[in-house]
Amino acid sequence: MDIALPVLGGLGLFLYGMNLMGTGLQKAAGERLKRLIEILTNNKLMGVIVGALVTMVIQSSSATTVMVIGFVNAGLMTLHQAVGVIFGANIGTTVTAQLIAFNLTDLAPLAVAAGVAIWLVASNKKTKNVAEILIGFGILFIGMDMMGGGLKPLADNPVFSNIMIRLEDPFLGILVGLGLTTLIQSSSASIGLLQALASQGLININIAFPILFGDNIGTTTTAMISSIGANKTAKRAAVLHFLFNLIGTIIFMTILRNPIEAIVLKISPNDIQRQIANAHTLFNLINVIIQLPFSNLLVKAAIKIVPGDVEEVDEVGLRFLDLRIMETPSIALGQVTKEVVRMGQIVADNLTTAAKGFVEKDEKSTQEVFSQEKIINRLESDIVQYLVELSDAPLTKAQHAQVNMLINVVNDIERVGDHADNIAELAQTAIEDDLEFSEEAIEEFNYISSRSLEIFNMALECLENNDLDKAREILKLEEEIDELEEKYRQTHIDRLNKHLCLPTSGAVFLDLLSNYERVSDHSSNIALYILDQF
Repeated sequence: MDIALPVLGGLGLFLYGMNLMGTGLQKAAGERLKRLIEILTNNKLMGVIVGALVTMVIQSSSATTVMVIGFVNAGLMTLHQAVGVIFGANIGTTVTAQLIAFNLTDLAPLAVAAGVAIWLVASNKKTKNVAEILIGFGILFIGMDMMGGGLKPLADNPVFSNIMIRLEDPFLGILVGLGLTTLIQSSSASIGLLQALASQGLININIAFPILFGDNIGTTTTAMISSIGANKTAKRAAVLHFLFNLIGTIIFMTILRNPIEAIVLKISPNDIQRQIANAHTLFNLINVIIQLPFSNLLVKAAIKIVPGDVEEVDEVGLRFLDLRIMETPSIALGQVTKEVVRMGQIVADNLTTAAKGFVEKDEKSTQEVFSQEKIINRLESDIVQYLVELSDAPLTKAQHAQVNMLINVVNDIERVGDHADNIAELAQTAIEDDLEFSEEAIEEFNYISSRSLEIFNMALECLENNDLDKAREILKLEEEIDELEEKYRQTHIDRLNKHLCLPTSGAVFLDLLSNYERVSDHSSNIALYILDQF
């Protein structure tokens, strides 16, 4: 117990510190992290850079890979794009081991003290994010020190010495590394434990090498588990990650181990912790250099292992969202915005179809509106549910405000969808009752419907691009549509008084005007939400 408690406690602090530091970095990166994913192209080298940078920020290659599986499952990323990001994630995860090798244990209490002091005093959220990074950094090294202290008595334990001798068998070492990483679900933590053992002189680089390789294979189990229930392409992405690390291990164990070990010993002859960190970095860096040119073959192998046709993306349900993407909340928030805009575009199409149904007396168009309205209602429910879950994630104050804003926007978009449905119902009434409208009335209808659609589309563009100038323009246009509705209402009443229009037609027309005026009101609401964010 004298050994187990400090080791387990230290491991817990290490994991917590790493998570806290990663959360602070994510919050500090904010929009930059979201933009990193958006620059993804079919250029695999760019994918490697993106994967490495994202993993350096979120401090977990497993989280990056799980997020990639979420993107692939949602149909937002192809398997060929995923290759580069997965390769890059393996490079990014080596930063933690390099950080540990600096052995900054003496500075850890100071980092925690400074971080807590800044947290208590600061009112600025950005400053608080920096405080979180400092606190996480300090706790990580305190955890490392606790693990090292707990492991120290093992130096005089003959049973442990015999176990270490057996671990010189490389295959047994690989199995130990694989099992350890699978158990604690973090290659950084298992390599941290390896470095803690090394700091007490309990292992040498000869023993550490195969365990380190096993750690890299073990980190793929998180993604494999995450892919359960995902589509075939996402499963293939998880398999691809496994193959990449397995093939890399085979190459290093059979060909490159001795040359790399010699390089590592030459660079840091007297620093075993740095040797482990450098071995980890070189393994992943060289592995990427060797396998990237053959990534297409890896994709083909993954397709062979997970055979079958790829399932089509559900056009009715969520397209840009997947629960796995919540591993990186700031990126998930960007994806929600895309999904909300997509929902808005469906509503805009419904407005166009409803207007067509009225002008052309096309019953097929009205039925299409009723059908699409069910999809809109489902999207509203699913997006709001996702946002509610996302609100529990570690977000900045600004991001929490954005979540609340998006919930309001979704509600307004859904209400515009209801008005499109109302317009279709009025068109259906006009068709069934064979109502006639004057040319002047149709002209007025066409103008107010096109202007209302224009302002709604502007609101969607404003949401997508955070365009404040367009938001202000919407507020002016909304006043114009209010005046139009009032003017057309009066001219139509004049036509009724002159018996140029039937009362039943008049009632339908006035209801149509009212619905379009309400569409502009909801568009104005969206613009106001966006202006309030800045």
